Amino acid sequence: MIVRHGILKEIFGMAFDSLRTHKLRSFLTLLGIMIGVMTVIGMVSIIQGLNKSFIQELESAGSDLILVQKYEPIQMRELTEEERKRKDLTYDDAMAIEREASLVKAVAVSLNPSVFGTIEIKYQNNKSDSSFILGVNEKYPIVYAIQLLKGGRFFTEYEINHNSRVCILGFELADILFPHISPLGKDIRMGPEQFTVIGVFQKRGEIFGQSRDNFVIIPIKTLMKYYPYDPSSLGIGAIPRQAGTIQETIEQITSVLRIRRKVGYGKPNDFAIFTQDTILDLYNQITGAAYIVMIVISSIGLLVGGIGVMNIMLVSAKERTREIGIRKALGARATDIMKQFLIESMFLTGIGGILGTLLGFAVAFLVKAATPLPATVSLWSVFLGLFVSISVGLFFGIFPAQKAAKFDPIVSLRYE
Repeated sequence: MIVRHGILKEIFGMAFDSLRTHKLRSFLTLLGIMIGVMTVIGMVSIIQGLNKSFIQELESAGSDLILVQKYEPIQMRELTEEERKRKDLTYDDAMAIEREASLVKAVAVSLNPSVFGTIEIKYQNNKSDSSFILGVNEKYPIVYAIQLLKGGRFFTEYEINHNSRVCILGFELADILFPHISPLGKDIRMGPEQFTVIGVFQKRGEIFGQSRDNFVIIPIKTLMKYYPYDPSSLGIGAIPRQAGTIQETIEQITSVLRIRRKVGYGKPNDFAIFTQDTILDLYNQITGAAYIVMIVISSIGLLVGGIGVMNIMLVSAKERTREIGIRKALGARATDIMKQFLIESMFLTGIGGILGTLLGFAVAFLVKAATPLPATVSLWSVFLGLFVSISVGLFFGIFPAQKAAKFDPIVSLRYE
């Protein structure tokens, strides 16, 4: 849009005067724009923060991780008859994969107790009854790429096979039970059983506001012997020996399990095998739905704001009929009048976009401070909010601008 030198400053001045003269009317007009842009900025910031945390969590375990479970990773429907009848995966299944799949470097097995949340973990007067308990094998830190603090060690194969009562604490749990001393070599109680601490995991932080350090790991066969457990919770993780062979490794693991579980030729797997890419795709589908909801909500606000802008510009054109007649009599062209009204409309919605952007950031950081949800400010979301708000002003300002440009100068001069 080209505006002759000298009138651009005048047009912006007139737009600002219009805002200042009709403060309440302008504010109510901008309210829809502000709500729409605020929704876009706020939700984009929160979703981007969630994406960043989720991707960091996936990357921390390595990009070549293969996971095997009884069911698919996310169930948003009722189980089918086939799924309900599936056999549980077993520790022996995991060992068979490690033994028979030549492309597999290491296999980790994990199992949850069925009494999670009811086992009290205690050292002297310090205790926790909300820590997560997990039974694993000795390959767990290799597969999931987790590290221990200096001085500690992981379980040995001997300790796994002989139901040894040793444990490794998460960083937060170690701080709860041993705030001022080293936990290594100390005995803690988990319910009625006593365990010796042989290591502490490095701090991992939070994801979605939930701590990843408030847990204790014990040998998987020890968990099976001393605690009730949920067989369906058994999970298997594996990594390939060589990079770039993940699909071939998946095929080998699938073949081993199909033979062991007697799955007939042509029948689907009675287990779920997937990679981190599968989890990421499912996550993107969920956040994609959130983006759609965000677009719908913000569109309603922008539509209301756009209609308000069109209304105020029509009123403004009516109020300035005589002024338009004088300008045309002094040589202003219809295109000049049209450009003036379009710029005023975009200026109006641009102000709403700026205010909406600031409010969106405020909402995002308020959510981050008051809830477990993270938030990340993206520069592109700022430009998106401003672009959308100015575009709304342009679109909804066209009709009032055309109407004002078509005013007859003689009739306009006689308008009172």
